Amino acid sequence: MKKKDRVLIFDTTLRDGEQTPGASLTVNEKLKIALQLEKLGVDIIEAGFPRTSAGDLEAVKTVSRKLKKPVICGLARAIKQDIDAAHEALKSAKKPRVHVFLATSKIHMQHKLKKAKDEILKASIDAVKYARKKFDDVEFSPEDASRTELDFLAEVVERVIKAGAKTVNIPDTVGYAYPEEFGRTIEYLMNNVPNINKAVISVHCHNDLGLGVSNSLEAVRRGARQIECTINGLGERAGNASLEEVIMAMKMRKDVFRGLTTGIVTPELYRTSKLVSKLTGIKVQPNKAIIGENAFSHESGIHQDGVLKKRVTYEIIRPQDVGFKGSTLVLGKLSGRHAFSERLKKLGYSLSAREVDQAFIRFKDLADKKAKLFDEDLATIVEDELSTIPEEYKLLNFQVTCGHSVKPIANVELRKGKETISASAAGDGPIDACFKTIDKALGCKGKLLDYKVNAVTGGKDALGEASVRVGFGKDMINGRASSTDVIEASVLAYVNAVNRLSLRRKKNTNKSRRAKRK
Repeated sequence: MKKKDRVLIFDTTLRDGEQTPGASLTVNEKLKIALQLEKLGVDIIEAGFPRTSAGDLEAVKTVSRKLKKPVICGLARAIKQDIDAAHEALKSAKKPRVHVFLATSKIHMQHKLKKAKDEILKASIDAVKYARKKFDDVEFSPEDASRTELDFLAEVVERVIKAGAKTVNIPDTVGYAYPEEFGRTIEYLMNNVPNINKAVISVHCHNDLGLGVSNSLEAVRRGARQIECTINGLGERAGNASLEEVIMAMKMRKDVFRGLTTGIVTPELYRTSKLVSKLTGIKVQPNKAIIGENAFSHESGIHQDGVLKKRVTYEIIRPQDVGFKGSTLVLGKLSGRHAFSERLKKLGYSLSAREVDQAFIRFKDLADKKAKLFDEDLATIVEDELSTIPEEYKLLNFQVTCGHSVKPIANVELRKGKETISASAAGDGPIDACFKTIDKALGCKGKLLDYKVNAVTGGKDALGEASVRVGFGKDMINGRASSTDVIEASVLAYVNAVNRLSLRRKKNTNKSRRAKRK
């Protein structure tokens, strides 16, 4: 395959995707996603921004040690300390890359950096040269490129390539560009940068105007050969170009993207989407293209009739091609560990013996409550196990008294280490009473910002999945849990949020202590 025919997929879910408000991932959760991205076939994984925190540094180190196929990338500002931190984090990577960035638009130079063009140009060149001393693979991004003067942008691109950058990324940082305009920018660079053929031109498009995917695809048509994107379109503000949409657009419209290919294993798209959604706590809208739950649903009688006669009348993509499955294999309380483990393998999950044992306990508990368990139930059980975090607080028991003309009162019992904490409180409803009781028991004040309960499968005994988003002062935390009892699922989700808050504050405290020692 000719190099010019291959479009590299640079996934930044673990870095830019984690910048989605409320989407905080532990090191273990990042590793789980990274392993799935490797299975998906992405070329480059941007695992984090090592200099920003000890957690990100450790996450990049962990991903570097465990993954061998994709390039593992760390983000760095155009300063030596950031590049050094990236080098430290990526020492174990088989294919390490540092991604250096510096803003080049007038707006950023004047208001953020307070530097002139010649200073920006020198800093960019110096940073790339310094990075090349530590990395063979250096990528450079002129931040806010879509609002940068074209002649200056071309000069920056030419000079950083000369300095040693093997990839130059052209980011639409604030999602301001529209496709024709962004395409012209890429075309201008291809025609006006003399050494452009010595580097891969990449694009990183945000979705503030809903044009992230369109801009990325137009850039590829004009010569870009790397797309930076995220699973489910996660990212700052309105997010990034959605990986699944970019990939399937290129695959389905081969008449437009003639001869262009990627290494993405498309049947893994849906599973990857579900895992990312579960671990970040950010739900995918039902009508989301490619991987939304309604993407292959037909309610109109006319549509149903057409699909039954010939699928392509109303479906341009086969559900199986992106990982949707029609299987409804039923497991019950008499099923053994072997059958359970084999079914998980068929569903595409690769778990350790300990994780299988933990998931099997959950499975048995649920099987005693439900007559039938479906693949969706198993997926929820497994994904709950994958997203476990240290439980500083564990729910021991709860009771709620409520009814018509009765003010709901909840009693909750929690355990912290060897200490048992109990409290009771009233609320506007059983859920509100439980949440207020937990706040009272722990001496905190949480503000419920979002609350959802979804049935994982159909039926009266369906497994309910609860998710909450709670504000604790300046901290916004997501929590999630599942149970056949929606009140229990809600209480567990709130406790999960409290545990995530505790973990975050411990990390911040440790970070402050290290900073003081320095």
